[in-house]
Amino acid sequence: MRRGSWRIRILIGLAIVAFAFIRRCSNQEENPYTGRTQNIDMTAEQEIAIGLQSAPEMAQQHGGLYPDERLQNLVDAVGQKLVKSSIANQTPYEYDFHLLADDRTVNAFALPGGQIFITYALFSQLNEAQLAGVLGHEIGHVLGRHSAERIAESTFWQTLATGASVGGDMGNLVAGIGQNTLLTNGRNDELESDELGVLFMIEAGYDPYQMIEVMKILKAAAGPNRVPEFQSTHPDPENRIEKIQEAIQKYSGR
Repeated sequence: MRRGSWRIRILIGLAIVAFAFIRRCSNQEENPYTGRTQNIDMTAEQEIAIGLQSAPEMAQQHGGLYPDERLQNLVDAVGQKLVKSSIANQTPYEYDFHLLADDRTVNAFALPGGQIFITYALFSQLNEAQLAGVLGHEIGHVLGRHSAERIAESTFWQTLATGASVGGDMGNLVAGIGQNTLLTNGRNDELESDELGVLFMIEAGYDPYQMIEVMKILKAAAGPNRVPEFQSTHPDPENRIEKIQEAIQKYSGR
């Protein structure tokens, strides 16, 4: 490669990297519901639109909705009770709760903007208070804007990797660092959502200690071959139980 071309590539790469950092700094904002400063580059309305657009496909991947309207109504009633009795009611998000037909995958998850799902495989193992703990945790992901934050972080690292690739041969290394950062932040998101879930349970009149029972159910479902914590986006259930106990002590006196 000619020396002049090499210098141009370096300058272009540096410009892309600088753009990534400038954009990241300009997107910093404080979450009004958690008080945490986050890197966010979309509005609440955009989060809602993404969630509504993605919801049908996500349901289809888990066999569609569970064909029992009574159980669907129970999930929705518990979820709405949590929303109405907490700060979640003050957010612009449109909370909808869905029971999925999947009877093999023990899981629950939230899309940006308020679309929340729980599989029948998990639902069938829970009492109402434990269901409230699971749904409260997922509400925490929504108002914590965790998906929007992950999208913004992913965009930042992709842009950074592009700049590193243009300027040299460091693109794959930078992308790998970005993936590790996302994993670490994901664990923090889970712990933040656990704490919010405890708070929402208490405010709705549920026994917050039932959240600990949920952790035991999740640990049993994972079995002996659970992925080590350092390779997972989720903290180990034992560590989560400790943090949940701290959250219960923190909010029980309110």
